[in-house]
Amino acid sequence: MDIEQNAFFSLATVESNEFDFQPKTFDDYCGQTDLKKKLRIYAEAARMRNEPLDHVLLFGPPGLGKTTLATIMAHMMNVAIRVCSGPTLERTGDLVAILSGLGEKDILFIDEIHRIPSIVEEVLYTAMEQFYVDVIIGQGSGAKSIRIPLQPFTLIGATTKAGMISAPLRSRFGITERFDFYTPDELCEIVVQNARFVSVSIASDAAHTIASAARGTPRVAKKLFRRVRDVAQVENNNKITREVVTRAFSFLGVDQDGLMTLDHRLLDIITNHFGGGPVGVETLASMIGEDVQTIEDVYEPFLLRQGLLEKTPRGRQIPRSVLAKRLSGQNSLFE
Repeated sequence: MDIEQNAFFSLATVESNEFDFQPKTFDDYCGQTDLKKKLRIYAEAARMRNEPLDHVLLFGPPGLGKTTLATIMAHMMNVAIRVCSGPTLERTGDLVAILSGLGEKDILFIDEIHRIPSIVEEVLYTAMEQFYVDVIIGQGSGAKSIRIPLQPFTLIGATTKAGMISAPLRSRFGITERFDFYTPDELCEIVVQNARFVSVSIASDAAHTIASAARGTPRVAKKLFRRVRDVAQVENNNKITREVVTRAFSFLGVDQDGLMTLDHRLLDIITNHFGGGPVGVETLASMIGEDVQTIEDVYEPFLLRQGLLEKTPRGRQIPRSVLAKRLSGQNSLFE
């Protein structure tokens, strides 16, 4: 993103009930350039043939914009989209009710699709391939099967754990695409979009500082921006400068590398109590006061990606070069 270091971005007043900027087109959607190009072609081809889009599986870490892209594809094809989550589909009847309510070429978006119960998942097989579902009415000897036809539709499934999706379900998706983490420049553009959306002026270096601490994730960038905006509104006449961001980050417990309080607690425990490791994740969880799943899903991925933590057969450990920096008190672990 080419921006002047001390420039302030122009403002545009937008009337909306949304708190964050929500892209409505591929052009408004920042990042995922290659993925957008492919999905745009798939959606445009289906629209030109007047056919439903092939079923799509989107996978990758949370907060990268899978739901937003699904909504954009529905908007581009001029069809309705129904959004639900895998854990909420507890019974086959729940899914059948949703499927039977879809119109022709409509999109059903299922988030956390890997968490659909197996008995419900089996209903999807014929629905995705032949566009019908079989429903059992009654019990015992009086039970009978009724076939319910469905309108041709598109299923877009999103997951953070592609490996947990069964092979039969995965094979029924004609399009499978992965989301990658965002670059600081892409996140900076997202921050600027949100600033314009809520009519807040933001300095270019302030936007870059927020983006650099966003852990490669738009959802984190938006959360940080909202909190920085609070500080700017109360203390600096609704104008976000680098100094305002620094004060807000200090208030939030976020450092220049994007590490948060619990990240430092985890690294401190491994450093001070276990000499840099290795140490089992269960031990870390009990000492930090978080469950193992939260550590593995929320905190570890960023630390592993940044080279601040390593997984070994004996547990988690801090790389020697990083450990030396921590012991010497170096401010940034990335210098």
